Amino acid sequence: MRRVAPLLFLSVLLAGCGSSGAQQITIGAARTYELTRLSPARFTPGRVQDFSFTIQQPSGAPLTRFRTGRGPHTGVHVIIVRSDLGVIIHQHPPVGPDGRITEKVKFPTPGRYRLVVDAYPADSGPLRNFQLFRWLTASGKPVSQPLPLFRPTVTADGYRLTLHNPPALRAIKPAFLNLTITRPDGRPAVLTPWFGALAHAIFFRAGALDYFHTHVCAAGVSGCTSVLGPTRVTGTVTRPGHLRVGVLLPVGGTWRLFLQCKVDGRVLTAPFTLSVG
Repeated sequence: MRRVAPLLFLSVLLAGCGSSGAQQITIGAARTYELTRLSPARFTPGRVQDFSFTIQQPSGAPLTRFRTGRGPHTGVHVIIVRSDLGVIIHQHPPVGPDGRITEKVKFPTPGRYRLVVDAYPADSGPLRNFQLFRWLTASGKPVSQPLPLFRPTVTADGYRLTLHNPPALRAIKPAFLNLTITRPDGRPAVLTPWFGALAHAIFFRAGALDYFHTHVCAAGVSGCTSVLGPTRVTGTVTRPGHLRVGVLLPVGGTWRLFLQCKVDGRVLTAPFTLSVG
């Protein structure tokens, strides 16, 4: 949601109406980027499957060229979240020469899932990135659990991720969350880059599943600032095992933060429930 994709190439046809001089305006359908050729139509929970799709440009041709570089604002981000915010899948799949995007995924449970495709085209124009959305279904009786209340500490694979003195969050107002990450032996965790960033902060709003995504990058890595309108926010690593995560959410409500990072060769996912005024 760092940039909202604009409606492109709006066609307006002005036509005369009889001899009265009145004019009728006919607005043609907006031509936008869209997801096409999604496969499969349905998923089997617990089984690894090939998931593929193509991004179609307003011209009708597949999008084949994406930004590259060291930072996370490159390529295509595929994020899949279960409708109750109990499960998240986050991948950066490769793009074939014909624009076909394919990745292996496994849905752990039956249910309804929200797909977010966050794309960074190799475009010199004002369009920095855009998101495309689709509902996906894993067969079987849907699993749905109440959203847990806020807990300051989450344990993932024996690592402790703690949110310290969280501020009062408000919509469209930048803020920062200070977190520490410690190894099972109590020492500060040393983060290694994963998908171009030291940490990914992925936010979804409960119910509507509004989406926002920000990053914490290593020193010297550009392209980690998140933007919402005229406001910008950039996360930082203050010292080993200490993160300052930027927050810039578009609307109030209950949000679920999935903080993801790579430590000692494993990817950790720590969910936190946040209230935004």
